[in-house]
Amino acid sequence: MQLSLFDIPAAPRPAETGEVSNDYHLLPATAKQQDYARQIALRANLDLPGDVLSDRRRLSEWIDAHKTARPGGRFANYPSSKQVAFAERVARMKRNPVPPECFRDRALMSKWIDRNR
Repeated sequence: MQLSLFDIPAAPRPAETGEVSNDYHLLPATAKQQDYARQIALRANLDLPGDVLSDRRRLSEWIDAHKTARPGGRFANYPSSKQVAFAERVARMKRNPVPPECFRDRALMSKWIDRNR
């Protein structure tokens, strides 16, 4: 008797066994990631635990916990100068002006760029 593909039991999926499905946690931290963490530690006058430098996931968590927050204030939600320049270039190519409200909201500018690219 010949077995078909449907007769062979499937291996359990990672979600069913509780395992992590990707190997992100197994990879070593990148040099860029380590340099960025050192810069954060230097600026904030913090100690960077040595064991964190070798583990990508733990280093990522340390960076997220210690990086400086984006500045708040009146202009915090405005689009960046690069975003505005790109939108104006797209507007010239498409001959479609950028709406004025997009210059006051980075999310609106991003949506406008995505729709008109």
